[in-house]
Amino acid sequence: MESVLITGASGFIGSFIVEEALRRKFGVWAGIRSSSSKRYLTDKKIHFLTLDFAHPNELRAQLSGHKGTYNKFDYIIHCAGVTKCVDKGEFEYVNYLQTKYFVDILRELNMVPKQFVYISSLSVYGPIREEDYTPIGADDAPAPNTAYGFSKLKAELYIQSLPGFPYVIYRPTGVYGPREMDYFLMAKSIKQHLDFSVGYRRQDLTFVYVKDVVQAIFRGIEKQVNRKAYFLSDGQVYRSRAFSDLIQKELGQPAVLHIKSPLFVLKIVSLLAEFIATRAGRSCTLNSDKYQIMKQRNWRCDITPAVEELGYTPEYNLERGVHETIAWYKNEGWL
Repeated sequence: MESVLITGASGFIGSFIVEEALRRKFGVWAGIRSSSSKRYLTDKKIHFLTLDFAHPNELRAQLSGHKGTYNKFDYIIHCAGVTKCVDKGEFEYVNYLQTKYFVDILRELNMVPKQFVYISSLSVYGPIREEDYTPIGADDAPAPNTAYGFSKLKAELYIQSLPGFPYVIYRPTGVYGPREMDYFLMAKSIKQHLDFSVGYRRQDLTFVYVKDVVQAIFRGIEKQVNRKAYFLSDGQVYRSRAFSDLIQKELGQPAVLHIKSPLFVLKIVSLLAEFIATRAGRSCTLNSDKYQIMKQRNWRCDITPAVEELGYTPEYNLERGVHETIAWYKNEGWL
């Protein structure tokens, strides 16, 4: 039986990867923090490994101890990271430096797997191709304009700089599905008859359902691809209101007030919300990074390499994905 370590296993994407790995009969190790919730990690076949990415000496001891008992992992899927922070410097510290610590220790301990999967983001490319709305491709020069995007790009570049290191990088666009919180907040707002969008210029959006991200990861393992990077979306392009309109339909909400705000208003509100949250010592969903993301007009990306090289076939368009997601939110009592 081949083994797989999934870091960030208690998170949104990580928990779905764990479920698929179990279904495929891998020996599954869930890499979690000591404080992580195991709400979605209840299967008795899951092995748990506490990993302290913030302290290299602790991490070295934890990984060395595992190797001494079980040998190294066949595959590692690195999902651990942060998408929102109190201090923007935390993005670099967690998403870049802690990834670097992890990779360096794996190499030092001779624990490099057959494939190291790094979950990155389309945000590493930033607002490019906004004049002609053509798909962002691997040959484009990344130009991230968020602290999150910069941190993910730095991690990518470090991994790619290591001679012979067997990485595969996935850059999904907006990932949604059951257990996800940001799109849930949109659904919650629409249930309260309010939808908020920004900017009057055309905006092309792309999405990918969480189970399709997981599909791509395991197709990459099956194909034994090496030193490759792939964009992931459902292969379709949507206008700015598509997601909220589908949520409205699933909720059976006949009356929703759709407010479209000028970008400068969003910027002021975002900066104010970030200032208040920072003073209170907490992160907030609306901040200057989120403003840049909402401001971006072109989210098209070229998934042709994933389709041709991995056999990736998106199974969820937005309508099917939103239907399944809202049904889960209702069933869990979130809505």
